[in-house]
Amino acid sequence: MPPAQADDGHGGTAQGVTVQTLARSDRSWDGALLPPLAAVQPEVSVLRITVPPGVKLQRHLHPVINAGVLLQGRLRVEGDDGATLLLEPGQALIEVVNTVHRGVSLGPDPAVIVVVYVGPKGQATTLPVAP
Repeated sequence: MPPAQADDGHGGTAQGVTVQTLARSDRSWDGALLPPLAAVQPEVSVLRITVPPGVKLQRHLHPVINAGVLLQGRLRVEGDDGATLLLEPGQALIEVVNTVHRGVSLGPDPAVIVVVYVGPKGQATTLPVAP
């Protein structure tokens, strides 16, 4: 089985999902290296993800710690275990790690969320999972 390809579009690129990287660095704002994470150099990625209304993202998982804030729209996060979380604008979540889930943009506006990922430098932030 070939290794999974990273997909920052959460499997929704063909459905109009766009991703804008707002920041990605191994340094803090003053230029200092971030302290090591698990004995490796960490990297922080800040993504602004826009999911059009009605789009159900592909099932995926995150191999790194991440948290986000919904800026616009309504987003439902669905776990394979049946757990769900409804996010309204301004609400934050600390995302699951290595757990299969997906997001659904409930409309009527696009769901816009800023997500911060922290992991080893060069590590993929999102991996698709076969249906």
